[in-house]
Amino acid sequence: MQQTIRVTVWNEYLHEIRHESIRAIYPEGIHGCIAGFLNKAGMKAGTATLREEEHGLRQEVLDNTDVLIWWGHMAHQEVQDEIVERVYRRVMQGMGLIALHSAHASKIFRKLCGTDSDQLRWREANEKEILWVMDPAHPIAQGLPDHFILPHEEMYGETFVIPRPDDLVFVSWFEGGEVFRSGVTYTRGLGKVFYFRPGHETFPTFYNPHVQQVIINAVRWAAPYAAMPKVSLGHNPEPIMPLSDRRPNTLGQLMEDYGK
Repeated sequence: MQQTIRVTVWNEYLHEIRHESIRAIYPEGIHGCIAGFLNKAGMKAGTATLREEEHGLRQEVLDNTDVLIWWGHMAHQEVQDEIVERVYRRVMQGMGLIALHSAHASKIFRKLCGTDSDQLRWREANEKEILWVMDPAHPIAQGLPDHFILPHEEMYGETFVIPRPDDLVFVSWFEGGEVFRSGVTYTRGLGKVFYFRPGHETFPTFYNPHVQQVIINAVRWAAPYAAMPKVSLGHNPEPIMPLSDRRPNTLGQLMEDYGK
């Protein structure tokens, strides 16, 4: 029997507090909106925010998280390096990570990419965005049409300074003419990582049924296998196979073995 996927939705939760217009769109915060539709999809989703102690990401929380969703924008530098390292280690151990919208510039996504992933073109002009499915066979694209439209979004444009993705799932076209790799995957250690571009705070993007379907699919894709093998690394004094009895015990024998 498949276990319920445990999700933690992390959000700065600053825009919603400071701006009434954004709070009107997301009265429970962006994190509350996302956790809400994930719970309706049969997952066990909780939330964490920047201003909580340890940003709400205590080791116990992460140890009981299968997939972490990250939304950040205006306070990337406020995230403690210790917490970034803690999240990074959990991804290496198998926890999935989904980075949304401006999380391309978060410390954790930059660390996982190993590049200046905060570098791209952008423009706030309430533009139409068309997201095209580039890989219809990918699990993250299941149940979607070949494209869907967001009537208003912030523009992100190429070049996007990220490493070559494992999978390119979505590409966006914007009303102003730019294009962008809006859905990409990576494998880091035992963990799966997905970046998904839409989700500017001033628009109700996370209520869009196609956007919700992408995130639901991504959580299912990124969740670790229940029976993931344990990997031991480091000093291994006991060989897997028996070693040859003929071991050089003198310099002369060692040189003879090498044809000298």
